[in-house]
Amino acid sequence: MAMASLARRKAYLLTRNISTAPLRSSFSLSRGFASSGSDENDVVIIGGGPGGYVAAIKAAQLGLKTTCIEKRGALGGTCLNVGCIPSKALLHSSHMYHEAKHVFANHGVKVSSVEVDLPAMLAQKDTAVKNLTRGIEGLFKKNKVNYVKGYGKFLSPSEVSVETTDGETTVVKGKHIIVATGSDVKSLPGITIDEKKIVSSTGALSLSEIPKKLIVIGAGYIGLEMGSVWGRLGSEVTVVEFAADIVPSMDGEIRKQFQRSLEKQKMKFMLKTKVVGVDSSGDGVKLIVEPAEGGDQTTLEADVVLVSAGRSPFTSGLDLDKIGVETDKVGRILVNERFSTNVSGVYAIGDVIPGPMLAHKAEEDGVACVEFIAGKHGHVDYDKVPGVVYTYPEVASVGKTEEQLKKDGVSYRVGKFPFMANSRAKAIDTAEGLVKILADKETDKILGVHIMSPNAGELIHEAVLAINYDAASEDIARVCHAHPTMSEAIKEAAMATYDKPIHM
Repeated sequence: MAMASLARRKAYLLTRNISTAPLRSSFSLSRGFASSGSDENDVVIIGGGPGGYVAAIKAAQLGLKTTCIEKRGALGGTCLNVGCIPSKALLHSSHMYHEAKHVFANHGVKVSSVEVDLPAMLAQKDTAVKNLTRGIEGLFKKNKVNYVKGYGKFLSPSEVSVETTDGETTVVKGKHIIVATGSDVKSLPGITIDEKKIVSSTGALSLSEIPKKLIVIGAGYIGLEMGSVWGRLGSEVTVVEFAADIVPSMDGEIRKQFQRSLEKQKMKFMLKTKVVGVDSSGDGVKLIVEPAEGGDQTTLEADVVLVSAGRSPFTSGLDLDKIGVETDKVGRILVNERFSTNVSGVYAIGDVIPGPMLAHKAEEDGVACVEFIAGKHGHVDYDKVPGVVYTYPEVASVGKTEEQLKKDGVSYRVGKFPFMANSRAKAIDTAEGLVKILADKETDKILGVHIMSPNAGELIHEAVLAINYDAASEDIARVCHAHPTMSEAIKEAAMATYDKPIHM
């Protein structure tokens, strides 16, 4: 099996004109590690987020002397500290509260009273974050990665000056330096985030009380997730979005069903709406909006406004211009297929380069980058990176949307299967949503898969694997799926794509 897998990988690389010959490395692989970040390293990583810490561990596993520099003083980056992990903790906790209050009785479980203990809920979230950050530090020690806490900036292509968290300055030297500094909240003109009444996603994770009215600016992944958290806990949530649709990158058919689901949860939407002013001088916040194409202005009032208009690459203060690293007009670092910048020995991964701003994409970048540095082969296909919105129901996707295929002029077939026809979903009373598969009309090769359901983020990986191995819908349809499971909906959708489903 291993030999066959290696052969498939080499064939895959050849189809993309990537050489399978061993790469020449500028150093020998060894297990000697520096006792100090100021000694010369094989690899130095600036940033200890998902891309950076994974790159550091992988580099060390490949025998490279490695140092990771992280300004936060806690590993895991935005994702672990103030992003993916704490938000999922609150999404889960708030969902449990909502289920207890509104759903338990349907299953014969009667609860006399259900109350929110917000401090305890936030404490559980903080405990999860603390344990996971400590876990990464443990992995660093296990793999002998040198960890420097501080803010790093370039002195030269092989030297990084670090202002450490204890007030000292040190210089970390490396033959290969990887920039993995992630991204930061994108600000909006005229709106000052104070993390009290006008908050970013960071502030929305730690509100001291449940707001009666919450306005979310931006109908993307983060805004809808955080809106869901506070909506379940009792907030009246209004989402203001400049575009005509929520989550514009989502498949159109799925998006419409998703929006209807959120509206049933009492989330309100103001689409094609522009924010033109904000006043936070009083007890609450007044938001002045108008139609995106112009028109009469309206004033909205809220206790808290969440600004969730996207993220920007975080490269300020690195002194990239000092060593001549090229960036694009929005500040992303330009790299080639090996993650090399235009400056020899300097690389970049994750949110600071073009591609999806996702933690798991950054992790794959990190592994591939250090594999190239070590003289091996790395590969990430951004067209096959899954995306998940962790609301309830969740929405997960991989590959092309139907709109993209139409735009590209690709002939395709569509197979769909609703969870209303899935026995497991009906048995546990969570039958909202569907699976949608898009496949090439002639070859049956799967081009895109979109799932809306509870735990869609877990179900999607069967499709991710299929797409990465260029599987046909018939391949999935002919694989035996356990019964009763939610996963059977994927099999049925695959059957509907190339032939006909059984249970519909």
